[in-house]
Amino acid sequence: MTEARTVHVQRIMPAGPEEVFDEWLDPESLREWMCPRPTRCVTVTVEPRVGGLFRFDVDDRGASVLITGQFVSIERPRLLRFTWTNSYWVDPTASSMVTVTFEPVRDDQTLMSIEHVMLPPEEYENFHDGWLKTADQLADRLNA
Repeated sequence: MTEARTVHVQRIMPAGPEEVFDEWLDPESLREWMCPRPTRCVTVTVEPRVGGLFRFDVDDRGASVLITGQFVSIERPRLLRFTWTNSYWVDPTASSMVTVTFEPVRDDQTLMSIEHVMLPPEEYENFHDGWLKTADQLADRLNA
């Protein structure tokens, strides 16, 4: 059996931790930046509370993908932790865990760190590249 993999991505965001944190819980915002283009979130549902669920209905170049999860920890403005499942995975019942931290740096900037653990090994490259693009898209939105 192949070991699960972990993705680590960091990005300096052009806004304070509160603003960056809030982007992760706003369905309209998530529709704009969460999926790495050309993939796009068609609909987003978020229950922003511990135990609350989220759902992303995704159009991945014509293929429908369902991403779901549950919030495990919400500590505004420094930490989000949630489970993550993906209907496209070889085992669509497999669950992984995402932790996002937000640390203030310089004037009105945030070091955003994403750690995605327990990923199916065959998904490492897709998710490493995807989280990098997604972080860039969030930074672009915050710069707009």
